[in-house]
Amino acid sequence: MTIPLNGSARAQQDVEAPTRPKDVGLLAMEMYFPQRCISEEELEEFDGVSKGKYTIGLGQKFMACCDDREDINSFALTAVVNLLEKYNIDPVSIGRIDVGTETIIDKSKATKTVLMDLFAEAGNTDVEGVDSKNACYGSTAALFNAINWVESSSWDGRNAIVVGAISPSMPRAAAGQLAVRVHLPC
Repeated sequence: MTIPLNGSARAQQDVEAPTRPKDVGLLAMEMYFPQRCISEEELEEFDGVSKGKYTIGLGQKFMACCDDREDINSFALTAVVNLLEKYNIDPVSIGRIDVGTETIIDKSKATKTVLMDLFAEAGNTDVEGVDSKNACYGSTAALFNAINWVESSSWDGRNAIVVGAISPSMPRAAAGQLAVRVHLPC
């Protein structure tokens, strides 16, 4: 497709428009769960709820939880480092990081800024992205943001990483971390 440049100094020339990416998908995925967990059966008793509310109603036997040496930022760092190493991903090949979470540690500093240390070490300080803080939808929004970036005119040819993270706040929300690489097929 060509775009005529009417009204410009180069009006007689046509410029080739960049092709839009198709079939955006997931290239790699890495998960992290903390080492600690608690029994949902014991939590039912502690919370004073009916027996089976968590174990039968939610179908859970245990709930992952973090101790005093872990938080949402350490979850994110661990998952992203494991993703980069396991799949031999060059940090320079990443152009966007989107984080989805409902867990806030520092209301003035995004988890993405913590992750940027991993990319700055490789000389990649030009990485777009944001934290989406929104209960259960935060990680979904982060994935949609990354896909929309890859399919947009803002896309620069690099891949995106989506990080979905949660710390336990109730029996149905265990701690965990997911990092995925959004890419174009070759």
